[in-house]
Amino acid sequence: MMYSNRFPAFWAILLMVVLPVSQVMAEGQEGSGAQKVRQNLMEMLPGLTLGDIKPTPAAGLYEVMVGQRIIYVTEDGRYLIQGSLIDLKEKKNLTEPRLNSIKANAVAAVGEGNMVIFGPQDAKHTVTVFTDIDCGYCRKLHSEMAGYNDEGIRIRYLFYPRAGLNSSSYRKAVTVWCSDDRKDAMTQSKAGVTLDEKNCTNPVSNHLELGEQMGVSGTPALVLESGEMIPGYVPPKRLSALLQQKQ
Repeated sequence: MMYSNRFPAFWAILLMVVLPVSQVMAEGQEGSGAQKVRQNLMEMLPGLTLGDIKPTPAAGLYEVMVGQRIIYVTEDGRYLIQGSLIDLKEKKNLTEPRLNSIKANAVAAVGEGNMVIFGPQDAKHTVTVFTDIDCGYCRKLHSEMAGYNDEGIRIRYLFYPRAGLNSSSYRKAVTVWCSDDRKDAMTQSKAGVTLDEKNCTNPVSNHLELGEQMGVSGTPALVLESGEMIPGYVPPKRLSALLQQKQ
C-alpha cells in the first residue's frame, strides 16, 4: 500500500472554515446541554462548522461531528478530546460504529452516478474503493476484477489521486471520467495505456476531498457497506471471506 502525505493534521481539519457540512440540527431542536456545547464551541473556535451534537453515555461529555469526524467536548466547551470513547464495562468501542455510520452515509451521498462501477447491481456485496490510477496495488486490484465479481463482490470506484489536484494522476482520473466508456478507460489507464487527455465536468476533486475527510492515507482504500474502512489491497477470496464473517 502506498501512503500519501496529503492527509491533513487534526487541527487543520478542525479549523477549516469551509466544510461540506451544514448545521444539521438547529439549536431549537437540540437539548439544552447540546445547545450550550454548540454556543461555547462557536465562541471558542469562531468559524468552525459544526454538525450534529449529542450527549454521550459519559456524564458531561458530548459527541460533536466536524466534517466526517467525531470529537468529544465537555459541556463548557473548554476541554476537547480526540480519540475513541470506550465503555470498559461493556468492552465496547462507542466511537467506531458511529464513525462507520457517518462514513457509510457520506459515501452513499456521493451517488452511484458519480462512481465507476464494476459488477452487477444484485451482487452479494458492494465495496467502494478509493483508487489512484498510478498506484501499483490499485492496478493489481483492478487486474483481478473478474475474481472479485466471481466472488459476488461489486466494486465501486472513487478517485483518490494521491499527488493532488492537477497532478498527472489527477488528469488521468479526469480523462477516465470524461471518456465515452469509463470502465474501458479505467481498465486501459490502469494497464498503463496513455489515453488522450480529456476534460469535462467531473467529480474527481470531490472524491479527493471526501477521502481526505474520511482519513484515507493510502490507496487502495476499501470502504465496506457498513462504512468500515480497510486499507490496502485484499485478494478476492480473502475479501470474500472477510465480508462473509461480517454478515
